[in-house]
Amino acid sequence: MRTAYGVETVRAAERELMARLPDGTLMQRAAAGLAAACADLLGRVYGSRVALLIGSGDNGGDALYAGARLARRGAGVTAILLTPERAHPGGLAALRRAGGRAAGTAGAEDLIERADLVVDGIVGIGGKGGLRPEAAPLADAVARSRAAVVAVDLPSGVDVGTGEVRGTALRADLTVTFGTHKPGLLIDPAREYAGVVRLVDIGLALPNDAVELEALQHDDVAALLPLPAAETDKYRRGVVGIAAGSARYPGAAVLAVAGALRGGAGAVRYVGPAGDAVIARFPETLVSDRGPKKAGRVQAWVVGPGAGDDAAAVAEVLATDVPVLLDADGLRLADAETVRGRAAPTLMTPHAGEAAALLGVSREEVEGARLASVRELAGRYAATVLLKGSTTLVAGPDGGPVRVNPTGTGWLATAGSGDVLSGLAGSLLAAGLTPVDAASVAAYLHGLSARFAADGAPVGAHDVAEGIPGAWRDVRG
Repeated sequence: MRTAYGVETVRAAERELMARLPDGTLMQRAAAGLAAACADLLGRVYGSRVALLIGSGDNGGDALYAGARLARRGAGVTAILLTPERAHPGGLAALRRAGGRAAGTAGAEDLIERADLVVDGIVGIGGKGGLRPEAAPLADAVARSRAAVVAVDLPSGVDVGTGEVRGTALRADLTVTFGTHKPGLLIDPAREYAGVVRLVDIGLALPNDAVELEALQHDDVAALLPLPAAETDKYRRGVVGIAAGSARYPGAAVLAVAGALRGGAGAVRYVGPAGDAVIARFPETLVSDRGPKKAGRVQAWVVGPGAGDDAAAVAEVLATDVPVLLDADGLRLADAETVRGRAAPTLMTPHAGEAAALLGVSREEVEGARLASVRELAGRYAATVLLKGSTTLVAGPDGGPVRVNPTGTGWLATAGSGDVLSGLAGSLLAAGLTPVDAASVAAYLHGLSARFAADGAPVGAHDVAEGIPGAWRDVRG
């Protein structure tokens, strides 16, 4: 599992390690990893032109020492000093000894234009609120250049603790981060500025109880997948109820059922007005027209996709004593006090617009502060929340690490894909996974399925549903 830690935890670990090491050792470790990454990106170091953007913090020192290593290998390295009087003295001296040179910001745009590689060492992990006015023109010059861009620990101008970008920020092709991932490197919009993220181990000892963000990998998902044993029957595998669809949106019901049937549950019960459409496509579905109360035994409910204004069905489902997944119209129709007062778990799966409506803010505020938004929703509703989007986040009601899904793809921006996700997650809930695990595994398989189904071309939601078994097999190896 990939984990990310907050700024203060990282700083505390760095202080503890530096107290046990000779002076400067930690920076040299970081610089060695940074220089190796830069060399890999350049391909041919000798004769290349490298521009270092140097601020006043330790990131600038890392960049200067890395620049010295590249200069010793034959690169022409120039450090552009934003605050010459505050540049790291040891790093600057090392660069000059290696044959590199230093310059002020006058003429910086020309140096950047001619560079093969730009190394962003302007701001450290404590930076917030975008670049300062004196640094913003350099970011513009980098954006116009053809140079490859490597950020030191984080792209300057992003909030590495939250993923927010509140002003001008520098976009990198590669971010070399040290010791651990930081939340902002995994969450949009900052993630988009980071490019590819490369982690360099510098020996930090980080506490397990301080993890802020988790990203599941194949092995983690494989360990959570519900697999039938020899004596398993359909009830032991879990039965999921789907209350979805309407005369206007029968397809939402079909797609939610499709996701549920491929999610590992032993049976799917469908309740709603789209029964004919569901049974025509999936004859194995147990269809009822008597409402959720009389549908029969289920271990979890999914309610809301395409439900229109059927508030009664939402209320009936929320009154049950099994886990409930609320999506789409179900989010709008659910009574907040009822959700908060449920004894059984609730999983909510809004996209940014739905989350904004629930929080009473603009969609732009949610998209710009995804981490804060998902935590706020989970706390406000005492529910697990899966916030869909370019980086899907999952937060539990009791705090703890937020999970970020690493398999998302832009091809999922298609009508009905969220209905498939709801059915899939509901099936995993019925199989006995916790809401956080069910949401995380569903998002992972959903994204992986879309990648496989798309293969570089547009796909529909039904393609995503059909691809889930392949994603499941890939995860299991």
